[in-house]
Amino acid sequence: MGNWVVTHWFSVLFLAAWLGLNVFLFVHAFLLFEKADKYYYTRQILGFCRRTLRKQLDHNLTFHKLVAYMICFHTAIHIIAHLFNFERYSRSRQATDGCLASILSNLSHQEKEGGSWLNPIQSPNMTVEYVTFTSIAGLTGVIITIALVLMVTSAMEFIRRSYFEVFWYTHHIFIIYFIGLGIHGIGGMVRGQTEESIDESHPHECAEFFEKWGDPDSHCKRPQFEGLPAESWKWILTPSILYIFERILRFYRSRQKVVITKVVMYPSKVLELQMNKRGFSMEVGQYIFVNCPSISYLEWHPFTLTSAPEEDFFSIHIRAAGDWTENLIRAFEQQHSPVPRIEVDGPFGTVSEDVFQYEVAMLVGAGIGVTPFASILKSIWYKFRNADHSLKTQKIYFYWICREMGAFAWFNDLLASLEQEMEELGKVGFLNYRLFLTGWDSNVNFDKATDILTGLKQKTSFGRPMWDNEFSTIATNHPKSVVGVFLCGPQTLAKSLRKCCQRYSSLNPRKVQFYFNKESF
Repeated sequence: MGNWVVTHWFSVLFLAAWLGLNVFLFVHAFLLFEKADKYYYTRQILGFCRRTLRKQLDHNLTFHKLVAYMICFHTAIHIIAHLFNFERYSRSRQATDGCLASILSNLSHQEKEGGSWLNPIQSPNMTVEYVTFTSIAGLTGVIITIALVLMVTSAMEFIRRSYFEVFWYTHHIFIIYFIGLGIHGIGGMVRGQTEESIDESHPHECAEFFEKWGDPDSHCKRPQFEGLPAESWKWILTPSILYIFERILRFYRSRQKVVITKVVMYPSKVLELQMNKRGFSMEVGQYIFVNCPSISYLEWHPFTLTSAPEEDFFSIHIRAAGDWTENLIRAFEQQHSPVPRIEVDGPFGTVSEDVFQYEVAMLVGAGIGVTPFASILKSIWYKFRNADHSLKTQKIYFYWICREMGAFAWFNDLLASLEQEMEELGKVGFLNYRLFLTGWDSNVNFDKATDILTGLKQKTSFGRPMWDNEFSTIATNHPKSVVGVFLCGPQTLAKSLRKCCQRYSSLNPRKVQFYFNKESF
């Protein structure tokens, strides 16, 4: 086997380039399918499927990254194989020993007008760089490779978090990328023997007699070659059509008028917008994309809905965390100027939609990450007030971790209402909430019946939760329940909670099971 590879290394490299291309195109088809934001609709279609199947949808961003890594890997294989191929092409063109490779290369001189050339390097003086930048395959290959490098590097977490505009605009190079990919194979750089030529001069029979090709006494005629048809457009056509259709739909929805009914500014630079939009319908925990044309026509940012489906408006809470959000808050703070126009696209589904499918729910929010749980807690308040007996959830554990005291302000009214509602309905034990302050203020006075920070009966804890103790307590209190753990927070916290879910889930499927769910945008 090793000797065969050494002898036929050119064929092996060509096969590697071909396989790399086909896997490359196959993965691209998945990328375009995934890129279209059908997430909300897919969750609705799979709403009656098993929990394990539905949970796979919540890893959409992980899948997106995995597809991107696969594209980079097979791009490298494809490029490296072609670099070796071009080196072989160059040496074959310059060869003067009359070998098979030299004779095949000379077909470009003898029969180029008939389209039978095989070696893209047409003369010994022609360089690989010249062929690369003057052929369709070479030029588009360079363009889409540069586009891929820009998209991948700008998507690094540091750039995405600190320079979102760079990530946002650079990622839209994918339009140029897929156009280049679609026409990459049009030039016919990859060539094969024609069917008629194979019948007349089969390579297995005539390759050894290449010196007698075309002789009247030889049964082997000079082989004829043609460019293989382009295949890339077939892989990306259907997902591209779906993506374009989805973008048209989103554009239509985003152009519908949004009426801002209320603007509230909270401490710690948190802005609440209450809005109305014709035909808008939501579920708990969903999110929308928001655009403010006066700040940027192209930037759309995701925000979790903090209102409940039972309310006659939808709302979001926006914290100053970058240039765009700071400019938006500043625009709404100006009292003598008109209210900025807002465009909304959505809503889109998230893992939090499934919260009421669990007997016990464990909600963990870090900082502004509490927003999806605001919608859930509001909905619970309405369900209890309206005596909704369809509620499957029997117990909710809510944890909120903040760095500053001011961050609690906008959520206090909701928690206070829930406290009062639970007492009146005799369901004090339904909601168990814990507030954790990671910052410390030595001037805080603790000698009061209610919490000095929030005014709630539940006192605020300082530091971070001891998750092993929390999970152990919940597992003991609910030995036969299915517990849904929902997090909206940083990745480090997600790792800790995921490990706890695995550690405290019983091996017996009939006993307590913890299912981890993380919000991803």
